[in-house]
Amino acid sequence: MKRTKSIVTRNAAELAKALGLTPAAGAEIELRSHLNSKIAEIVQRKGLTHMQVAKLARTSRTRVTAIMNHNTKDISTDLLLRVLYALGYTAKIRFQKAA
Repeated sequence: MKRTKSIVTRNAAELAKALGLTPAAGAEIELRSHLNSKIAEIVQRKGLTHMQVAKLARTSRTRVTAIMNHNTKDISTDLLLRVLYALGYTAKIRFQKAA
């Protein structure tokens, strides 16, 4: 049986590097992760159902369920932003020179 080596990453940049992705892909992973976590936090705090969030954001309950389960492979960043806005929040993006 072939052994595999575990790799531990502590942030999106390390994850991207471990997966052989570009630093830009790591930045996208980080942005989408923050959006996803914030949406889940707001929905839980407000006590909303997936269907209520779907109606507010004019999307399907299936997509909201995917977001709440952090399964956003097929969910666009645009949709994450739209859901966040429908919940009464906006995203503030900070720009800085890449390392």
